[in-house]
Amino acid sequence: MKHNSYFDGKVQSLELQTENGVATVGVITPGQYTFGTSTQEKMVITAGSLRVKLPDQDWQTVMSGEFFVVDKNVSFVVEAEQDVAYLCYYF
Repeated sequence: MKHNSYFDGKVQSLELQTENGVATVGVITPGQYTFGTSTQEKMVITAGSLRVKLPDQDWQTVMSGEFFVVDKNVSFVVEAEQDVAYLCYYF
């Protein structure tokens, strides 16, 4: 298991191997963060809600139980107003 910490510890995750490949479970604390991708990602919100700005799209709010998909080799922005938990699959 691998621990990842970003933005001075404000975003943290644990990496695990699933039958479908690598995934991470993590927490995002309040703030706005820009991430880059090297693979396609499916991010499932498991607690809270997250505002998301994908390339060439308007801001959207993703609620607990919902997900969004990010293409590989792009940047995207997330904004949390409260602690948010997520599960992210990498393809």
